[in-house]
Amino acid sequence: MSPRAAWQLEAIGFDRVYDFVDGEIEWLSHGLPTEGRGPHYATAGEVMRTAAVPSCRYDQTAADIRGALEESPELFCPVVNDEGIVLGRVRARELPEDDALPIASFMRPGPPTVRPQEELRPLVERMHRAGVGTILVTTSKGKLVGVVHRNEGEQLLRDRPNP
Repeated sequence: MSPRAAWQLEAIGFDRVYDFVDGEIEWLSHGLPTEGRGPHYATAGEVMRTAAVPSCRYDQTAADIRGALEESPELFCPVVNDEGIVLGRVRARELPEDDALPIASFMRPGPPTVRPQEELRPLVERMHRAGVGTILVTTSKGKLVGVVHRNEGEQLLRDRPNP
C-alpha cells in the first residue's frame, strides 16, 4: 500500500513525497510523531528525555566520564559507539577512583533498553517492581534516543490515564 499511496500523492500534485518502507513500527521506534483519533496509550517516547542525556565513548577514561556527569542532571552515562549504538552504561556511583582507567574496565555492558513506542503503564509497573529508576530508550537497531525516568512516567499516567 505504501508505494501506491506515495505515487497517488505525487499524481495529485505533491512534489515532496517519500515512501517510508520500514513501516509504522520502525517510524514509532524513532520516536517520530503520529496522528489519529483512536484510543491512545501513553508511550515511553512521550516522557523520554533526549537533550539532557550525556553519552560516553568507548575510548574514554573514568576522568572523562566524571567530567561529563558533573555537567549533567543524569547520574549515569550510556556508552555508545560512533553510530550512537548503546554498548553499555556507567553509573556515577560506580566510577572508580583511578581516573586513568578505561571505560571498558568498569562499564556494565548490554544494559536493558526499550523502544519509544512501548506502552508506558506496563513499563512503569515493571520498573517499579524491579526497583529501577531509569531505562534507556533506543531504536530497534540499538541507537540511543533518550531515557525514561520512572517518576516522570508515573506523573504522566496520573495526569492522563490510559483509556
